[in-house]
Amino acid sequence: MDLKNAMKIAASGLRAEGQRLKVISENLANADSLGRTPGADPYRRKVVSFRSELDRASGAEIVQAQPPGTDKTDFELKYDPGHPAANADGYVKMPNVNAVIEMADMREAQRTYEANLNVIDSARQMISRTIDLLRN
Repeated sequence: MDLKNAMKIAASGLRAEGQRLKVISENLANADSLGRTPGADPYRRKVVSFRSELDRASGAEIVQAQPPGTDKTDFELKYDPGHPAANADGYVKMPNVNAVIEMADMREAQRTYEANLNVIDSARQMISRTIDLLRN
């Protein structure tokens, strides 16, 4: 049934965006996590990517979140010679997490999550209306 496949595809989107929101919240929680030893790396931002995958049971293309990868952008250096993670020149590596980017990603994930919920709700309503018509 096509409506059942639509619900399955939307549910896979919910799972994928839920994983993305989890990683975004981890990034925000660790935005100030610095190294503990001189020159140590701080928290490195994680990113989630998606791929399309064939669901063999239904023949539908569903979305699948990949395991989180790391953002390879460089760390910013902040001059703080008294910090335990400061290198020989007095610079501390700062996490490569930008709260503005994380919030924008969070908003996008939230809207996509809501869109998938609306697809499931619409498909459920169509199935319900079809059953009502068949009863009469």
